Amino acid sequence: MPWGEFKDTVAERRLFQRRTVVMLVLVFVMLGLLVARMYQLQVVEHDVYTTLSDKNRVQVQSVSPPRGLIYDRNGELLAENRPVFSVTLVPERVGNMDETLAKLQQLLEVSEEDMERFQRRLEERRRPFQELPLRYDLTEQEIARLAVHRHELPGVEVAAELVRYYPHSELTAHALGYVGRINRQELQRIDPVNYAGTNYIGKSGVERFYEELLHGEVGYQHVETNARGRTLRVLERQNPVPGENIELHMDLRLQRLAHKLLDGRRGAIVAIEPSTGGLLALASVPGFDANLFVTGIGVDAYRELRDSLDKPLFNRALRGQYPPGSTIKPMLAVAGLDSGATTRDKTIWDPGYFQLKNSGRRWRDWKRSGHGWVDLKDSVAQSCDIYFYEMATEMGVDTMHHYLSQFGFGEDATLDVSGAMSGLLPSRDWKRAVHSQPWYPGDSVNMGIGQGFMLATPLQLATATSVLANRGNWAEPRLLKSVQGDRSVDEVLPEATHQSISLKDPDTWAFAADAMAEVMHGAKGTARRVGRNAAYRMAGKTGTAQVFSLAEDEEYDEEEVRERLRDHALFVGFAPLDNPQIAVAVIVENGGSGSGTAAPVARAMFDAWILEYSQQESLAALGQETNN
Repeated sequence: MPWGEFKDTVAERRLFQRRTVVMLVLVFVMLGLLVARMYQLQVVEHDVYTTLSDKNRVQVQSVSPPRGLIYDRNGELLAENRPVFSVTLVPERVGNMDETLAKLQQLLEVSEEDMERFQRRLEERRRPFQELPLRYDLTEQEIARLAVHRHELPGVEVAAELVRYYPHSELTAHALGYVGRINRQELQRIDPVNYAGTNYIGKSGVERFYEELLHGEVGYQHVETNARGRTLRVLERQNPVPGENIELHMDLRLQRLAHKLLDGRRGAIVAIEPSTGGLLALASVPGFDANLFVTGIGVDAYRELRDSLDKPLFNRALRGQYPPGSTIKPMLAVAGLDSGATTRDKTIWDPGYFQLKNSGRRWRDWKRSGHGWVDLKDSVAQSCDIYFYEMATEMGVDTMHHYLSQFGFGEDATLDVSGAMSGLLPSRDWKRAVHSQPWYPGDSVNMGIGQGFMLATPLQLATATSVLANRGNWAEPRLLKSVQGDRSVDEVLPEATHQSISLKDPDTWAFAADAMAEVMHGAKGTARRVGRNAAYRMAGKTGTAQVFSLAEDEEYDEEEVRERLRDHALFVGFAPLDNPQIAVAVIVENGGSGSGTAAPVARAMFDAWILEYSQQESLAALGQETNN
């Protein structure tokens, strides 16, 4: 056998050993790499991967702060928070949205409106992993059904949240406003950090103006979740800071009385405490249930409110702009005396009409036969139009604009009343800019009795009356009385900007107040029946505002005029005369006579505040001091 056919065992052994060494080296190198990688992961990058792991297991959830409560001046709760259970979905955790919604519709009663509202919110810009509510106010049976099928509904939770509730909804709706779901526009302007857990924001009224104060500061909690995103336990929690509780000047008793006095008639009542500017009552009738808007009002319910002829959503007290009529005569009397356009003793003959020229148009007095000889005090007491026609012509628009603007007409003079309109105080420049016409003497004639272009809100009329009651001293209207926290009212309220009205003769204020007292107590006062048998002296002025114009020789027949075209009834006044505690403005739309319709309402407000409510406040304050 040839030599080459024999095995070389030595060579094979060497080859095997080399291959073994190589494999062992390769194995040790791989093990070294694995150990090195393990060291890097477990030691070097331990914190990084621990954080990533915790992100899968631990989540940070924002905790919305409880909204601050709102009280009236006597501690009556006007706005509170109540727990509501709702079903919510987190879109990022829902596997199949259509299937999930179909399943929920089998378990719950979900209306088409709820579904449409949810689809809109789903399409809107929102925060990541934000819970979207599908339905509110779940019953115990519905909560139980969801609990049974919870494992079939990833991303679906039953959430308990505090929702705003207004126990006196219709009484306070226009003054307090309401909160609602945060919309797309609001989402762009709010602080995304502080509102991370908040679904609601103030939409109008006090709720909107004091949103920052009422909202509070968001809190956080670290929670452990399972693979389906269900919360297992809370690991750490930083409690939110609740919003501040606030107390308003409003008296719920007076607010309730105002609504009762209007008795369903369209109108508004504004009552102010002259010494502080505090708004005691801010009533607009008809009202609406503010609770409907908190979690989202239905389409049909909103359409019914929106399309109602009585306009319950319209805040007449703040946004209703009416011709003030004769209610501005006391302010014009002050203007006429201080400007020298008239004197206290000047008398005129009132034949029942006024003419700028002998052959010109006749402006009529409300009393067809005229008032005869009258002076300024008589003209205020009897509401003689002719005297004010002449005085307005003598003053001219510039003088009238100058003085009336000092009473707050033509501007929003409030400190913290959201949504108040500015009315219209016309001037030469305004008419030229708007109507491209000069100011005519006839325009001044109309302005002299609060007609023509001039418009004012009930709040402005009450403000001007309060200034007159204070003898020219300003106290801007405000709702906030106190903050139940570390912040003072002065820190929260905007700075007052109005200066006291300075007259050449300070006694003019007393004369104007006495003239208004003659309206209520004088033998020929237009509201003498209302002021009869009063336990105190009061000052007032009746007014009537035309809804439509009459031809020059056409007479007004209330019975022939449709109800909604009848004159508005107005009244302004304050009481008591020498130490004013309350100033009131009343308007009853299409109410006809100011003396017959609006004045009795104001008298009831005076009596309630002076003879009943303020005395109760004094006794309560005295009892509190005694206890302390």
